[in-house]
Amino acid sequence: MSTQATETAPALSDAQVEAWTALVALLATLPTALDNQLKRDAGMNMYEYHVLAALAASPGGVLPMTDLALSAQGSASRLSHAVTRLERAGWVERVSCAEAGRRTSALLTRSGEAHLRTVAAAHVREVRRLVVDALAPEQLAQLGDAARAIVGRVDPDVAAALGDTPCGAGPSGTTVC
Repeated sequence: MSTQATETAPALSDAQVEAWTALVALLATLPTALDNQLKRDAGMNMYEYHVLAALAASPGGVLPMTDLALSAQGSASRLSHAVTRLERAGWVERVSCAEAGRRTSALLTRSGEAHLRTVAAAHVREVRRLVVDALAPEQLAQLGDAARAIVGRVDPDVAAALGDTPCGAGPSGTTVC
């Protein structure tokens, strides 16, 4: 058994329990609300949306599947299933990736780019409604800082990839979060 597993951690203060409970509630409710919005308005789940957004942000709308799995923060298996669903919808194609050896890449199709452009507008409205407009600008900045600090403890590579902004430019200059 590791030393960490046998050591007793100091109890949380009442304020720490309160903050932790609020964070757990946020983690339980926000992803579900965003996922439901995307399913209702776009016919895709949040992971599939992140796959399309990652492709849209990449040069030429193409990424090797292994890189895309890292960017979308999912396993190779989860990505494969998502890309299969996105292919059936006509939004993504699998293509050979000669410059990366014998790997397969995912390519955002024109239909996928158009769909993402439409979907991104509604999704950003929901992100704004649920998060951005609920906070004062300084609270939003603090939330971003806190989120990056926590993600840095969980996965430093993901934290490094976050940079200073969780959103980026999507197709035709649209904002993709």
